[in-house]
Parts: sequence; structure tokens; C-alpha cells
Amino acid sequence: MIVPCYNEQATVREVLTRVFASEFVAEVIVVDDGSTDSTVEIVRSLDDPRLKLLEQPRNSGKGAALRRGFAEATAEYVVVQDADLEYDPGEYGHLLQPLLSDDADVVFGSRFLTDRPRRVLYFWHSVGNKLLTLASNVFTNLNLTDMETCYKMFRRSVIQAIELREDRFGFEPEVTAKIARGNWRVYEVGISYHGRTYADGKKIGWKDAIQAARCIVRYSSLWSRRAGERDGLPPLARRWRQGP
Repeated sequence: MIVPCYNEQATVREVLTRVFASEFVAEVIVVDDGSTDSTVEIVRSLDDPRLKLLEQPRNSGKGAALRRGFAEATAEYVVVQDADLEYDPGEYGHLLQPLLSDDADVVFGSRFLTDRPRRVLYFWHSVGNKLLTLASNVFTNLNLTDMETCYKMFRRSVIQAIELREDRFGFEPEVTAKIARGNWRVYEVGISYHGRTYADGKKIGWKDAIQAARCIVRYSSLWSRRAGERDGLPPLARRWRQGP
């Protein structure tokens, strides 16, 4: 599991306590992205043999933190866990099920395809999420309901085979596009969502939505063909996808 953190002193202890309580967690890699509050000190104070803390020298963005975390992962399955309290670590079992049954290579936790509790917040934020998901689906030919979800669980061999470039929240459309281009098997499962307000520390904004739209086009197979690029996957990924 990869936990990117930036100034999450108010929630990181509780999140990691819930993570450690899960029977499905083999390792927890916290990547601090240049926090200026006491996030690092709080993480260091926690005593669990599964915990590994990596510190970025400066704030570089969620995508940059995830790249480093993915490179360090050793467990068979890897999930992204934000350091706030929006997503419930108690639901890892639901995400794992399609992987353990060998039906999926990647599982998205959908906040919209669900009957689980979901906090009611910003209307236009939900509209933006759905529009970005629709645009992503147009370019990837997937039929996701929640491309922007934090909860993405991967086989480690899959996520480590993908070359990721985006430093900020462009990670979400980029990894989705490259998963689609890699022809990996994708499942969705419904999850609960306990969204927080901007007053609570929510960081994503309209500029990130614009960047996400750019990334949807930039990493699509259509754009790559026009630009004369290969499929955007390193040789290891192509071999893994094609099999022996």
C-alpha cells in the first residue's frame, strides 16, 4: 500500500491506525511529499513493522510521491490510500476480491457505483468528476463510473511495468489511459466515501481538473499515434501483457 502525504497532521495517525488494523495489509509505504507541518513526526512515532517512511525533499505532487512508492513496493498487490479520512481501509477486502479470484489485474473503487454510505457535498465537484470520467472513457473505450477515485488497486507486476510521468493529480487519467492501452483486465467495486471540505484540507481544485482533461488526451492512444509514439509502455509491460 502507498500512502502519499502532504500536510496531513490532522488525519494521518487515524488513517494509519485504520490501515494497520486491516488483515489484508502486508506493507505500508508512506511517502511524505515535503510536508511543512508535523506529518513526518507523527508517522515516525508509529510502531509497526509493516511501516516504511520515504521523504521527498520538496513538495512535488501526488503523482511524484506515488511513483516513488510504487518503485519501492514489494507486496503482490498495491493500493493507493490517501492520508485523509475520505476512504475507508476497512474495504480493502472488497477491492481484493476480483484480484484474488484472478478476474482482474486492476480494481477501481467507485464512489458512484455503490449502495455504501457517501457524504453529500459539492454538486459541481461531482459533475466535474463525471465529466472527466466520461471524457476518459471516450478516449480509453473503458466504461468506468469513477476514473478519479483514489482507490485503485493493482497487481504489483502491472503498476511497476507502467512508466508514469505526471507529478500532480494528472496521475489518475494517466494511469487509467495506460492501463487501457496495456489491455489489462479492469474491474470496479462500490466503495463508501466520506468526502471532506476545502476547510477540512481538501486540495484538488479546478486547475487540476483542467490538467486532468489535458492528460486524458495526452496519454490516449489516438494522441500517441498522431505524435508517432509507441504504446507508452516499456518493453517489460508489453511482454507481460502478451505473455510468453
